[in-house]
Amino acid sequence: MREIRVDQIIQKISQMCIDCNYNIGKDIEDALARAETNEISPIGKSIISDLLLNSQIAKDVQMPICQDTGMVVVFVEIGQEVHISGGVLEEAIQQGIRDGYEKGFLRKSVVSDPLLRINSKDNTPGVVYYELVAGDQLKISLAAKGFGSENMSKLKMLKPSDGMEGVENFVLNTVKEAGPNPCPPIVVGVGIGGTVDKAAQIAKKALFRNVDESSPLPHISELENRLLEKINHLGIGPQGLGGVNTALGVNVEIYPTHIAGLPIVVNINCHASRHAVAYL
Repeated sequence: MREIRVDQIIQKISQMCIDCNYNIGKDIEDALARAETNEISPIGKSIISDLLLNSQIAKDVQMPICQDTGMVVVFVEIGQEVHISGGVLEEAIQQGIRDGYEKGFLRKSVVSDPLLRINSKDNTPGVVYYELVAGDQLKISLAAKGFGSENMSKLKMLKPSDGMEGVENFVLNTVKEAGPNPCPPIVVGVGIGGTVDKAAQIAKKALFRNVDESSPLPHISELENRLLEKINHLGIGPQGLGGVNTALGVNVEIYPTHIAGLPIVVNINCHASRHAVAYL
């Protein structure tokens, strides 16, 4: 049995909150650089250049990439041979978020009640998902999810007969309706299958996969490629001002479902796609 203390978790979560708000991932940086090269719209090319410059400034001076520093979403994979000591894991995660948003001077955007709208003043609680796995490690995947993109998410309970065509049409219509709101070029997460809540969970988890990493399933990889091509033919372009780079990537995850259902959720990330992964 391997012991991990809660103070290690607090420190790691705190640093991850800061890091993902200050630094874009290498896969996103590379994808933006490719987009700048192949963008045919002069305005679009200029916008992508500005996005790259903005991310470089944020990295150099260590300040947030965007004023919306998001609501924290954490996926935790807990090895069966791990023992958490010194406190409660959930409390440690929430404390790490508090510390990170305070130390990093990150905007605190969470309201404690969705109707009364009173700010929690520390950006907690974050949304946390747990999974028990084999081994003696703790894997933490953390995203700072901005709501310009989150608000563009959509769910639909398709009929099984809608099939692949229905899935593609729903994703394309969702991106088309989102237009400039999620700050394109975007990353599109798609969850297909399970139940209504499971489809949403795997759509969110899909956004953690690198944009240059395809699904290992051939039919899903082909779907991702078709969707990316079709989305980039919509003409929305960088920041919605036209061009051929509406999306940097489309990541699709699937899960078994009921014979009578075909749930699908589209969850969109802005161009910064802020997330980080760490192991303890």
